Amino acid sequence: MTIKAVVWDVDDTLFDYTTADREGIRSHLAAEELLDRYGTAEQALDLWRRITDVQWARFAAGEVDFVTQRRDRTRVFLDRPELTDDEADAWFDRYLTHYESAWSLFPDVLPVLDALADSHRHAVLSNSSLTVQDRKLRVLGVHDRFEAILCAAELGVSKPAAGAFLAACEALALPPHEVAYVGDHPEIDGRGAADAGLLSVWIDRGGVYATVDPPVGPRRIASLAELPSALGGDTRFGAPSTFG
Repeated sequence: MTIKAVVWDVDDTLFDYTTADREGIRSHLAAEELLDRYGTAEQALDLWRRITDVQWARFAAGEVDFVTQRRDRTRVFLDRPELTDDEADAWFDRYLTHYESAWSLFPDVLPVLDALADSHRHAVLSNSSLTVQDRKLRVLGVHDRFEAILCAAELGVSKPAAGAFLAACEALALPPHEVAYVGDHPEIDGRGAADAGLLSVWIDRGGVYATVDPPVGPRRIASLAELPSALGGDTRFGAPSTFG
């Protein structure tokens, strides 16, 4: 089997979303003098993420548009349903300033993209929106590395459904067995890609899922330095897997 293309997840695979989200909401609440209201920064972040998941699911299902889900995230988080659209937009825009100031790629991203630039084609498949991910990849300086950028909100199907992964293969005009998918979630990315027939590579950074039984199918790596070896390519760059 020859892998000709790599399709990438974005958040917590290429982009350090967890750190940016944590630092963004902490800095924003400190600036708004709201940290004490939520107990601790971690409690505030946990609430923010739970609300985000609920409101994003509404957007992904087509129940609300992109701007409305942002406004509703703000109203629910602040417990202020009376906020006008302009007030909610202004609060969210101030949050974005803090969040975006913390954006960064993981340090192993550019080296592996460089190492695979001539040997593999590249695309993105994210359970997000092009509104978010297209701009993010441009700001991070890697947008032009990818032939195609596909997001669930526009596709109408989300990972782990096979249709999402197959849409990425179709965009590259390649069969699934010639495409690898790299993502950080063991089920949504790892098992989903494997079940769709792609070479699934699950990156478990820092052993976040160390207590989770690995799903059947994906190859597990701890760093993108291991990816070339996992793809069966030139192992002079790829580090040996730390998971054995």
